[in-house]
Amino acid sequence: MVEQDTESALAKEREQKERWERDVYGKAVKRFPERQKEFQTPSHLEIEPLYGPEDVEGFDHLRDLGFPGEYPFTRGVQPTMYRGRLWTMRQYAGFASAEESNRRYRYLLEQGQTGLSIALDLPSQLGYDSDHPLALGEVGRVGVALCSIDDVETLFKEIPLDKVSISMTANATAAPLLAMLLAVAKRQGVSFDKLNDGSGGKMNVPRAT
Repeated sequence: MVEQDTESALAKEREQKERWERDVYGKAVKRFPERQKEFQTPSHLEIEPLYGPEDVEGFDHLRDLGFPGEYPFTRGVQPTMYRGRLWTMRQYAGFASAEESNRRYRYLLEQGQTGLSIALDLPSQLGYDSDHPLALGEVGRVGVALCSIDDVETLFKEIPLDKVSISMTANATAAPLLAMLLAVAKRQGVSFDKLNDGSGGKMNVPRAT
């Protein structure tokens, strides 16, 4: 009985889809042709104008869709998704000195930003101190200059690392930057586990550029 009802529903769906393609979609395309003959995904799979139940034949709800927060995570990695906590909002920022960048970060947080994305200058990204000959002309230009743990401490002055999500875009210097960030957290009295707590801060070091 259930199979008959399902087949009947699919037949009705196909009938209505054909009507839509003929009377609605077809007429619209005649008046306003589509931008291109064929649309494809990045994997070069053709994208149809409309999909329905017949296109997911053999689809197993539990296996292929599941529930939020569980494998295969089709419906999101968090059980509550944004009903619980909004996504982290951060602006990629950083320039000149640690003091100036700190002022900028605190301003952004005051305006409602919930995380920080640290932009480093090129010498800091490559592991050069600001007084290195190869750093000439590049210090603080495309990001903040960080040469020591004191710079990192200044950068996060009055910014609670257990409350604010931190992302640093770094490759070559990821390890020392992470070490300095952990040391600054320790100076703030923030335990390392709080830096990775889902309700507190997250460190994304390194992150490929």
